[in-house]
Amino acid sequence: MTAQTKPATFLGHPRGLLYLFSTELWERFAYYGMIAILVLYMQNHLFTPGRAEHVLGYGAIKAMLELLTGPLTPQAMASLIYGIYGFLTYAAPFFGGIVADRLLGQRKAVLFGAILLSAGYFALSFEALFFVGFPLVFLGNGLFKPNISTQVGNLYAPGDLMRDRAFSIFYVGINIGGILGPFICGYLGEDVGWRYGFMAAGTGLIIGLMIYLYGLPKLPSDALTKARASQVVPAPFGPGEWAAIRALGVITFFNIFFWASWYLQFNIMTTWADQFTDRAVPFHPIGFSFDMFGHHIGLYTPEVIPTTWFQMINGFFILGLTPFVAALWARQAKAGREPTTATKMAIGCILLGLSFVFMLLPVASLGPSMKVSSWWLVAFYAIYTAGELYVSPIGLALVTKVAPARVVSMMMGVLLFSYAVGNFIAGYIGSLWEKLGMHTFFILAAMIPIAAGLAIWAISKPLRSVLERKHVPEALTPGVA
Repeated sequence: MTAQTKPATFLGHPRGLLYLFSTELWERFAYYGMIAILVLYMQNHLFTPGRAEHVLGYGAIKAMLELLTGPLTPQAMASLIYGIYGFLTYAAPFFGGIVADRLLGQRKAVLFGAILLSAGYFALSFEALFFVGFPLVFLGNGLFKPNISTQVGNLYAPGDLMRDRAFSIFYVGINIGGILGPFICGYLGEDVGWRYGFMAAGTGLIIGLMIYLYGLPKLPSDALTKARASQVVPAPFGPGEWAAIRALGVITFFNIFFWASWYLQFNIMTTWADQFTDRAVPFHPIGFSFDMFGHHIGLYTPEVIPTTWFQMINGFFILGLTPFVAALWARQAKAGREPTTATKMAIGCILLGLSFVFMLLPVASLGPSMKVSSWWLVAFYAIYTAGELYVSPIGLALVTKVAPARVVSMMMGVLLFSYAVGNFIAGYIGSLWEKLGMHTFFILAAMIPIAAGLAIWAISKPLRSVLERKHVPEALTPGVA
């Protein structure tokens, strides 16, 4: 490189961010595309009489669940399976982080994870292999998820303020995938055939894997590779490192209750959109159609909005609200009033709870048709997404900023474990939808994150000195790796 040549950048950031951004975009396309159709597929198709009996392992799994819960309707069983799936998918990153930190390194973990994920999504496209695909998906996610995010942090030196901005850009990629996944996989699953939705998800993973392989030379070495090359062994954790680990553990615990309500988007809010929302399109469909794979496929404006498309609203609001939230924080910082990390997360939890309080209004508006305007869901997601922006990207950046470098993947896995438990709780709560009634259900969904937000606010001052620290130094001693 000559003195006049400057390294290529992406929006002012290292070029490697572009490849991580694009890889994560396609992985999230696959995940959110799959999750958009998952509950509808189970409760409206796969678990119905005449089909469920042909799914390998269905009888045994249903019997085990009913030992704990009693008889299960297709809706209740679909919600429980969704919760268990979500738990395993986001619990696995803890172990995937350990594997990356100690054995594989972050690069190989992402490669192996992407291969397993793609295989799992393609397995889900076959009814009989539904419960075979699940282990492949959660094992793949365990390797992929914590190690793609931590590589974003690897692009920056300790204390570099560009890191937080990089995660904001990275989070935009996540939500572009979150919009495209339900749009494409949801349409294919609902209107063409369920298997094509899952196949599209698997294809998205392959695209992401190809982008990652292409960009691999532009990514910096991970901590494990550097340690092996330098032949150093870590010294015991120092007091500052233990303080960081404990603080992240506390935040992770309360994070569980945010995600317990947030993940209701994919079971109960999907059910609400499917059964209680007027989805008629107020204009005549236009477009054209053709035959493919033995199916008649119409590319047109649908007469009824597909249920899965409502899950795109969250992604659109993230793209639309992120600049306003970032500008608000910038103004507050200039005035010396920007909330601390913990305070932001407390605000996010409370906003999420208020979104479910808001749902009491459309419940009260249900008439004889048991349908309400789709604009109620749009308004719900506006509040819901504002809460998310105060919690989710902040948590990702926090781990790479505060966690000791030698265990950063594992600590990312710890954060993602809060998603796991939240998913499980959301699945269990969702199974009570038909028993509790709408009013009681939404009040419960609101109370959980609001209580967590108040608890985080109460502990924000004691944790401030640790969470606002820009870097926790890592102790290394020479030795044989």
